[in-house]
Amino acid sequence: MTNSETLAMFKSSGALLDGHFKLTSGRHSNSYFQCAKVLQYPEYLSAICSEIASQFRDSGITTVISPAIGGIVVGTEVGRQLGLKTIFAERKEGTMTIRRGFSIDPSEQVLVVEDVITTGGSVVEVMELVKATGATVAGVASVVDRSNGKVKLADKQFSLLMMEVVSYAPEECPLCKEGIPIDAPGSRANTKS
Repeated sequence: MTNSETLAMFKSSGALLDGHFKLTSGRHSNSYFQCAKVLQYPEYLSAICSEIASQFRDSGITTVISPAIGGIVVGTEVGRQLGLKTIFAERKEGTMTIRRGFSIDPSEQVLVVEDVITTGGSVVEVMELVKATGATVAGVASVVDRSNGKVKLADKQFSLLMMEVVSYAPEECPLCKEGIPIDAPGSRANTKS
């Protein structure tokens, strides 16, 4: 699947938004990938996750983990297609943790799956959780890499859609300076500010 085919899925499902957005990373942008809107359609979910799964099918992966909330749907489907144990990490009082009785054995080879990577912050937090168990981070995958490959998190890393999307530190944001209202649709800040 090419970048243009994937981008067409985002556009046709209304998952590529234009405006003024506060990203989960805290940075601001005029574009927002709302993966949940494209992943709500089974045919898109299956096609996207099939592309990701195919990249890791012969990698010795034993477990898939995703950061909540954005990565859960894509991680679960990738895990299902690979026939692997699939879990997620979530924030408790602002700190990424493995809860709900999930555990990782030191012998596991773990694939971290996220919906969108901008700075990679949430993925790095999950990777640190995996490493703390003694397990190996065997790869990182995402649906969208907003850095166009500049954010390198693992030796084996795959993103279906790679684009360089401009983002700004809040104090440098030209959209803020123009007084354009900001929307924060991400999982950590889903209210307008």
